Amino acid sequence: MALKAKKEAPAPPKAEEKAKALKAKKTVLKGVHNHIQKKKIHMSPTFWWPKTLRLQRHPKYPRQSVPNKLDYCAIIKFPLTTEYAMKKIEDNNTLVITVDVKANKHQIKQAVKKLCDINVAKVNTFISLMESICSTGS
Repeated sequence: MALKAKKEAPAPPKAEEKAKALKAKKTVLKGVHNHIQKKKIHMSPTFWWPKTLRLQRHPKYPRQSVPNKLDYCAIIKFPLTTEYAMKKIEDNNTLVITVDVKANKHQIKQAVKKLCDINVAKVNTFISLMESICSTGS
């Protein structure tokens, strides 16, 4: 009896391969949604309430009318015009500005860049008795 030569499986056409790859890509992007939360088994005598369904909220109107009240116009209040501040401007090339207390250094830096068109090198802040004061070195 003669031995039969093994035939190699014919390579699938390019169109089929492409379709298969696209299908795989689609499933990867979509993700698998078969995650079902299993009931946890507690092995102690303490009673545990079962986790009940918590639905996501769908509000009819936004609860907050203005989402971000601290924009760049609200951050910078006014420049300080005391003799000390003028000396800083002349000698150290530094602006002294009164800013909002809630603003951080990054926000102050961006606000000065946007309003005054100045590249800020460093921001120094301190909170005085009245409000927050900041000096920016350019």
